[in-house]
Amino acid sequence: MSKLTIVPTPIGNLGDITLRAMEVLKSVDTILAEDTRTSAKLLKHLGIDTRMNSYHQHNEHKVVKSLAQRIANGETMALITDAGTPAISDPGYLLVRECIALGKEVECLPGATAFVPALVVSGLPNDKFYFEGFLPHKKGRQTRLKALSQLSTTIVLYESPHRLLKTLNQIAEFFGEERNISVSRELTKIHEETIRGTAKEVIEYFLKNTIKGEIVIIIGQP
Repeated sequence: MSKLTIVPTPIGNLGDITLRAMEVLKSVDTILAEDTRTSAKLLKHLGIDTRMNSYHQHNEHKVVKSLAQRIANGETMALITDAGTPAISDPGYLLVRECIALGKEVECLPGATAFVPALVVSGLPNDKFYFEGFLPHKKGRQTRLKALSQLSTTIVLYESPHRLLKTLNQIAEFFGEERNISVSRELTKIHEETIRGTAKEVIEYFLKNTIKGEIVIIIGQP
């Protein structure tokens, strides 16, 4: 039966792929990949030769209706991103919505996503949390930070290496230098690292150390 399956892929350690994910990727007619070159390496490692089509933020508005129609016409498709769970700060929402509108089945496999391990190892309260993802790069950035600073829950941010210090300094500005935070990078990889402390302490650490890899910032409660 035709349907769309959302398939999480490892965020670093390839051993984190699930058996069910492998079964789906082998059995579908088409795999929709954020970057076919990146995904080709993973599929080769897994011994999977299912055909791929590109589906990413630069083309999703153009191809989403045609892809959903292909599923409606009988194709089975799996959606993957370069790493992690599709539609979480990655393309996916539009295709899921379109398939639902056409009455086609959509399922999502459980699996890797960066913010869950970062939140768990932060040591900060996680009974309630707010997932912000990436902050706006320019327009609206300070407005969002001001709004987030009013929340009483733990907050989850994604950040890139070259913007980390800027974001940490803004956290110190809007949340206070003494707010407890945690920064995790290179999750599941050889050089995985989590730095915990006040905003001031974490800034001081990263001023002295190399910043590499995708990053998750956890901001503790007031």
